[in-house]
Amino acid sequence: MTDRYASFVQSGAGRALVKRLGLPDPPRLRRHTPGDPLLPGPVLLGAATGSRLAEPVGKILAAAGVELPDPSAGTDATARYAALVYDATGITDSTELRQLYDFFHPQARSLLPSGRVIVLGTPPAECGSPRAATAQRACEGLTRSIGKEFGRGITAQLVYVTKAADPGTLTSLESTLRFLLSGRSAYVSGQVIRVGAGTAQPPADWDRPLDGQVVLVTGAARGIGAALARVLARDGAQVVALDVPAAGDALAAVANEIGGTAVQLDLTTPDAPTRLAEHLASRHGRVDVVVHNAGITRDKTLGRMDADRWDSVIDVNLSSQERINDVLLERALIPTGGRIVSVSSIAGIAGNRGQTNYATSKAGVIGLVDSLAPALNERGISVNAVAPGFIETRLTARIPLMLREAGRRMNSMSQGGLPVDVAETIGWLAWPATGAVTGNVVRVCGQSLLGA
Repeated sequence: MTDRYASFVQSGAGRALVKRLGLPDPPRLRRHTPGDPLLPGPVLLGAATGSRLAEPVGKILAAAGVELPDPSAGTDATARYAALVYDATGITDSTELRQLYDFFHPQARSLLPSGRVIVLGTPPAECGSPRAATAQRACEGLTRSIGKEFGRGITAQLVYVTKAADPGTLTSLESTLRFLLSGRSAYVSGQVIRVGAGTAQPPADWDRPLDGQVVLVTGAARGIGAALARVLARDGAQVVALDVPAAGDALAAVANEIGGTAVQLDLTTPDAPTRLAEHLASRHGRVDVVVHNAGITRDKTLGRMDADRWDSVIDVNLSSQERINDVLLERALIPTGGRIVSVSSIAGIAGNRGQTNYATSKAGVIGLVDSLAPALNERGISVNAVAPGFIETRLTARIPLMLREAGRRMNSMSQGGLPVDVAETIGWLAWPATGAVTGNVVRVCGQSLLGA
């Protein structure tokens, strides 16, 4: 679906009109293309006094081929940066938050278009005092505000990194930094991501981080699911693409395009989990990643909604995920190091008029992540969710014009996202190197004004 307003803004006449009238100004976003460098320019790395992550992060960035100016040479007021990364783990009191101002204030105009801002912190629950926890929580307000202030496609994130001395932590911190700094995260901003302790394995090649992995994608025939299948296959995965029999032709086309396999199965039938488990066991012996993408909408206001609309949405969007997880975990088909990624929605965070069934199901997906994460982490399995905002698909194309325009513009990017934006985020959560990231819900919404 074409965003004609965004296309007009990119023209000479459009830019002049937008500037004169103060209209929304959708930037051209930097998205990932295989073979691209991680960043198109240098990174300025700073740290608060007593911080613990600057040294390992510097090594991670240098190994990724990122240019890091020598801090001993002083700050060049005319320099332009592709990213600003700040280690705030040493901040233990609100009076020390001034260090954030001292770093970011002089650099507020130094970022290139589609630049990146990342603040690294300590989870407040792991802080040694209430004051330290207070100061670390304050960093969320900083990054979310920067995401709304800097514009030009610049994103801002806060990454809480556990103090636990776990080998998986640094690996998952590296994978998270590689995702957030790259064009893969073009439509992700204002997020708080938690890197904990867990099982994580670095890839032999960061350009193919899913080599040798068997990945199941439900709802793979169209839209976000088809984009998912393509991105995961591009990253090296052997994709098992699943959808309902009615979508068989489209599903086969996707599977053939990526060299994957197609499974036609209605997940709401009583024997679906068992049949799926038997297929995965006989064909692959395991499934390293399960991506629960299948979903439906049956919109009506609650007072006008019949029971079938309620039941079908809850069953497809939530209950089927629970049944599949139960069988795959019971049969040990998801091995140590496995990952489960579910698709939620900002409707599950903020609610939406006319979608009580859908919002209930998507909030339930967040509950699924919250409840499963601690238990599965003990088995070396991570579970996370993504919550898309307004994504340009055939479903959003049916929304009335004025509502569609509101959905596109009511975020920090002033535009809708693309299916590939959701796919790239799920891809990162599916990497073996991201295994110590668990229990997270990451919004892919351009920092929507709803549900912030």
